[in-house]
Amino acid sequence: MSTATLTPRPQTEVSTPPRPKQPRHFDFNRITDEQFLEAAEHMHLDEEVRQLLLTPYRELIVQVPVRMDDGKLSMFHGFRVQHNGVRGPYKGGLRFHHQVDLGEVRSLAALMTWKTALVDIPFGGAKGGITCDPSKMSRAELQALTRGFTQKIDMALGVYRDIPAPDMNTNAQVMAWIMDEYGKKHGYTPAIVTGKPISLGGSLGREEATGRGTMIITREACKAFGVTLRGAAVAIQGFGNVGSWAARLLAREGARIVAVSDVHGGICSPEGLDIDAVTLHVKESGSVVDMPGTRAIDNDEILMLPVDVLIPAALGGVIHEDNAGDVRAKLVVEAGNSPVTPEADRVLRQRKARIVPDILVNAGGVTVSYFEWVQNLQQFRWSLEEVNTRLEERMMAAWRHVYEVHQTQKLPLRVAAYVVALERVSEATRQRY
Repeated sequence: MSTATLTPRPQTEVSTPPRPKQPRHFDFNRITDEQFLEAAEHMHLDEEVRQLLLTPYRELIVQVPVRMDDGKLSMFHGFRVQHNGVRGPYKGGLRFHHQVDLGEVRSLAALMTWKTALVDIPFGGAKGGITCDPSKMSRAELQALTRGFTQKIDMALGVYRDIPAPDMNTNAQVMAWIMDEYGKKHGYTPAIVTGKPISLGGSLGREEATGRGTMIITREACKAFGVTLRGAAVAIQGFGNVGSWAARLLAREGARIVAVSDVHGGICSPEGLDIDAVTLHVKESGSVVDMPGTRAIDNDEILMLPVDVLIPAALGGVIHEDNAGDVRAKLVVEAGNSPVTPEADRVLRQRKARIVPDILVNAGGVTVSYFEWVQNLQQFRWSLEEVNTRLEERMMAAWRHVYEVHQTQKLPLRVAAYVVALERVSEATRQRY
């Protein structure tokens, strides 16, 4: 384990990074609550159970001081929300983003509760975040921030209590720092986080798991709704870990990836992009933009392309009441968290577009995180083939259950997914209380 060396610095200036607000049309809590309540109304869920399921168990707000490379002291705001643990330890990612706030983290923690229940793994839901701009921070600053945050929430973590994972702008290295910092007090504990480097107990297949789960659900949704995946035009907003792996795996299934984008902009080619070449270009340049042989588009335009499948795999709220009427995709597959607002959802339903919900589509990540946790507890590593086979089984079982409820109860896929999840969590709640 690493050791820290404290070096006195003469500077005493303290700065607090700005905390921009969410766009006016986007409220994480409102979106999650409306989606929950629509399913709860359909199920005639008891009012007492509703209150138990809507109310987080614990919310932590911490301040993390970090001595920056220039000698100044910056104060960062960190959050960890443990939403519901009736079905198992709290599970959820940690994100670094300049727009992170308590409302966002609270909403995403609730989504994790429904997501883990939907794929029927023995976890509850949690989420964490730190308000920062990691693109403007050095490796040393990010490490100090991560270790400081871990120290502040140490009392809420545990192998059978709360297990963080990577999320937006965090990765295997950040998980390694959390594991190491936690281990200083508790001893070697690889199961305390998932999404770790393979050399520190990470699982094979974890890096691509969310993208692979997206591919599996996209493939099955295409079959169910009459879209031939081979040759289908697919646009993906977001070319980070999830979007890039989804693009690669869908291309291997024969899909024609006609457009992708990242925070800097997007590219389009009606004949289909060479995803391997795009991936190499991103590795060399840091962005998909300026890819030779492609047309430049922006992140708004990519949502309006006349494609068979649209996969929003970036930030939440990108499809809203002001642009939903211009979305022309037959299938909207939510690889990101809450990319479609309730208002946009209603517009798309009226247009007969199919929306495949986030709690199903992007559940591959937490599923393989569960596999990693099990492997750590067993001190035994599974092969990549076994991980992918088990992931396929879990995702397919969840899809079949949601699709059955969708057909038999005549519900939109999102409501059907929530019904499946709420039935499992509410039953466990009744048995405990």
